[in-house]
Amino acid sequence: MKPRVLVTRHVYPAAIAILQEDCTVDYHATHDVLAPDRLVRRLQHAQGVVCQLTDALTADVIAEAPQLKVIANIAVGYDNVDVPAATARGIVVTHTPGVLTEATADLTFALLLATARRLPEAERFLRGGRWQRWDVDLLCGADVHGRTLGIVGLGRIGQAVARRARGFGMPLLYSAPRPAPEAIERELQARHVPLDTLLQHSDFVTLHVPLRDDTRHLISVEQLCRMRRSAILVNTSRGPIVDEAALVAALEEGLLAGAGLDVFEHEPQVHPGLLALPNVVLLPHVGSATVPVRTRMCALAAGDCAAVLRGERPAHPVNPEVLG
Repeated sequence: MKPRVLVTRHVYPAAIAILQEDCTVDYHATHDVLAPDRLVRRLQHAQGVVCQLTDALTADVIAEAPQLKVIANIAVGYDNVDVPAATARGIVVTHTPGVLTEATADLTFALLLATARRLPEAERFLRGGRWQRWDVDLLCGADVHGRTLGIVGLGRIGQAVARRARGFGMPLLYSAPRPAPEAIERELQARHVPLDTLLQHSDFVTLHVPLRDDTRHLISVEQLCRMRRSAILVNTSRGPIVDEAALVAALEEGLLAGAGLDVFEHEPQVHPGLLALPNVVLLPHVGSATVPVRTRMCALAAGDCAAVLRGERPAHPVNPEVLG
């Protein structure tokens, strides 16, 4: 009998085709998120699940899935999955790194430019019929070329952003638990500094760290107060890395010049203070949202799920220790 796999939400068709080769697929083929009780019911007889960041695979949910062998998450981050609980049960957790690096770096730099040059504000101004003439100080923003970029987290995406910044002649600072290999530092011409130093000396700060207990509210009141009043904060990683209430207060008080955000602390809800601010660019978590990238993410998760159920090693395990 083929193993049973739950696909929790709408995915690109390539993923379903991959799974159907080896598995019986229970496909919740809508964009609606399964409520926790419905998710538990659908997992009762599943050996695998292909899920998304909107699905909370908590310890309680995992405990109610007695046959589960693999959780394949369609995302790089996996903070929606209780990995220790899965590991304790011998359940493999996989994710989709690498495939979305360049798209997310593109979006990060687009946010940086859009916020610095006030592009959404300028478009609203034009579409609203308010553009009557050219003025020397009309919608003037901040320079990007030659300004210092501080990158918090120099993993795949952080490095890809740094490469784009080199084309803009931007001096690069980065903060990370450990310095990057010397070859990477030389290539990027990036200097490793403590987070406080980075915040104090950067014109732009962009966040590229995973969400963990030690990174939740990594940027809060103290850190925002260290930033330059002319600085812009960009976040395309995970919303809870930034204390949103503190960010709103800092922006309202003029402690920094603006923010470009693709992720939020309580998605899909956005802090009403952010919605009211003209110097904030807000996007609905579209960092990897290109058709080729999202298709590959879905296919990669499906392939890893099927591999585990065939008794093979998946390409991208989060907890490889369960594989022996």
